[in-house]
Amino acid sequence: MTSDMRPDEDGVVAPTGRRRSPGERVALRGDLRAALPDATAAVVVTALVFALLWARMESGASDTVAVMPFMDDPGTYWMYLLSQAFGWSALLWAWGTVVLGLLLSGPRPARLPVSRQVLERWHRTTSLTTTALMSAHALMFAAELVRYETQVDWAQRLWVAFADTFVPGWYDSGTGRIAIPIGQGALYLAIPLGLLFYVRHRIGANTWRRLHRFVIVVYVLSVWHTLLYGTNVWYGEWPRTVLWLLQLPVAVLLLMRLLRPARRAERLGRPGGGAARPGWWLRAAGRVLAGAVVIGLVVVVVSGRDGGRDRPAHPPATAPHAQETD
Repeated sequence: MTSDMRPDEDGVVAPTGRRRSPGERVALRGDLRAALPDATAAVVVTALVFALLWARMESGASDTVAVMPFMDDPGTYWMYLLSQAFGWSALLWAWGTVVLGLLLSGPRPARLPVSRQVLERWHRTTSLTTTALMSAHALMFAAELVRYETQVDWAQRLWVAFADTFVPGWYDSGTGRIAIPIGQGALYLAIPLGLLFYVRHRIGANTWRRLHRFVIVVYVLSVWHTLLYGTNVWYGEWPRTVLWLLQLPVAVLLLMRLLRPARRAERLGRPGGGAARPGWWLRAAGRVLAGAVVIGLVVVVVSGRDGGRDRPAHPPATAPHAQETD
């Protein structure tokens, strides 16, 4: 940010000396148009991931088949593969939008490849794309369940698939009892937290900022859901370790953002040497927790103990997702 630019009351960069007028407020319609290139890239990435998953399932090298041996025909289970592909793209875009958000709200980088306004626009458009990808991931999972439930009529199949996918606590089999509600929580938080930006002038900038901080919770729930339920990283092998490793820059940026937030009101220092700002201890505890997370991630990556299961010598007779787990 240059010396003649500063965040306005909405947290958006505006020239010093004037406030953003209502006519200049960022509108959802404009960001949806701006998100088209980003969404197109996401579709391309999803298609590439889908093709990779298809090829691995067809060749017998798929980890999904190792977890669920009956899923050895990509032509039959293509909707499940597409759900996986959307899920991985959603996680990648969520990673990107969180990194952008932490760069914007943390200490000012010495150099930025693009202007801060461009980073803000990228942050908003990737957020919209992430929400769309998460929704597509859930919808394709539901579509696979509709196809799978062949023993009942269409109305019941649709209801069961909808409830299993979108009703918290309904899915009651194996790891899905925990993993699916976690994924639902991520989706149900992502939608309002992303869209509240466009009504911040109605709810107040401070209220929006407080709520927007919970975006990191959406990301944590998304990663947790993937580690618990993503068959591509079910076993304790390099893909799972890489997934853990990718969380290290997020944790480091979060720690830096907490230690040196862009907004002075969020810093730990006492104004004028007087009484501590409200929430001082809570902010201090957040910094300690973020530091502990960074250390924990380094330990996980270096030790290789990433919580994955050992690959069995013989494939299980039934899907572990549908069994009782520890």
